[in-house]
Amino acid sequence: MSKGELVLLDCWVSPFSMRVKIALEEKGLSYEAQEEDLFGGKSDLLLKSNPIYEKVPVLLHNGKPIVESANIVYYIDETFGSPSLLPACAYGRSRARFWTDFIDKKVFEAGSSIWKGKGEELELANKEFIDILKKLEGAMGDKDYFGGDKFGFVDIILIGLSSWFFAYEKFGGFKIEDDCPKIGGWIKKCKERESVAKTLPDNQKVFEFVRMLRKMHGIE
Repeated sequence: MSKGELVLLDCWVSPFSMRVKIALEEKGLSYEAQEEDLFGGKSDLLLKSNPIYEKVPVLLHNGKPIVESANIVYYIDETFGSPSLLPACAYGRSRARFWTDFIDKKVFEAGSSIWKGKGEELELANKEFIDILKKLEGAMGDKDYFGGDKFGFVDIILIGLSSWFFAYEKFGGFKIEDDCPKIGGWIKKCKERESVAKTLPDNQKVFEFVRMLRKMHGIE
């Protein structure tokens, strides 16, 4: 399925780019991914397409740039129709927007505090991260997914970020499955989907990348 040319300015390790790729796969859309070197020099196309933040992901639809990952996933869902990623009812959509905002404000930042932390700071970061995941478990309730029985918008928003969870566990010295078994089970269920399985990189590869970031920050 295609409604014009789709080009994704991408970086393999960006959990935010992963969101977009999963959404495109869920819609059955063909697209071209252009890998950006975020350390060696960003492309002119990226700088032109996202001059405010100068970061990936950027989705170019017939040459028009859409930026910010959650906003891009909204755009994909509105533009390309079935299957819908957002709930059908207005209340369900409002809940999805709320939890999307919560995830964007909390999860990646808390995880970053783990891989950047040491000693007491690390202990506090671990606790904050687990507390956030417990709130997300509460949001899911007794359902398989955040949208209920169907993989949907909020699942896409969080599962991309989960690609870094293994690194957080390694540097934080904890196991998500021990503290948040429902999130652990949800991750496994999501990874059974083709869209997710073909998008998320190997955990060890992401871990090595985060280790490199630690060295760049003088932590190791």
